[in-house]
Amino acid sequence: MFKLTYCLHRQPGMTRDEFQAYWRDNHAPLVAAAAPSLGIKRYIQQHTADSPIVSATAEGRGMVHGPETDFDGIAELWFEDESAVIAATATEEGLRHAHILADDEAKFIDFSRSRVLVSDENALIG
Repeated sequence: MFKLTYCLHRQPGMTRDEFQAYWRDNHAPLVAAAAPSLGIKRYIQQHTADSPIVSATAEGRGMVHGPETDFDGIAELWFEDESAVIAATATEEGLRHAHILADDEAKFIDFSRSRVLVSDENALIG
């Protein structure tokens, strides 16, 4: 599987709860509608949760963490392979859905602080 993984920060002025609710309730249905045209095989939202484990893990490893640096969530979009993504976004319908998603994302995601990466999954346990 080929994955697009987005590490997301919310727009300034939004609470984490507002960000996650919008993402789940408004954006996810748009992704579901776009999935056939874009070749999305699986879509996962990982909503950041507050836990003392975060502080202990980050501090134990010397990682920077806190409200200004921590991501508010991670989105994973799974595709058959990289060529499927390229082919889907080359169609008029795929491009239309890609624009719908990007326009909606601008309502709740701070792109300047978010990150995206592409990867091939290597499952080692499970």
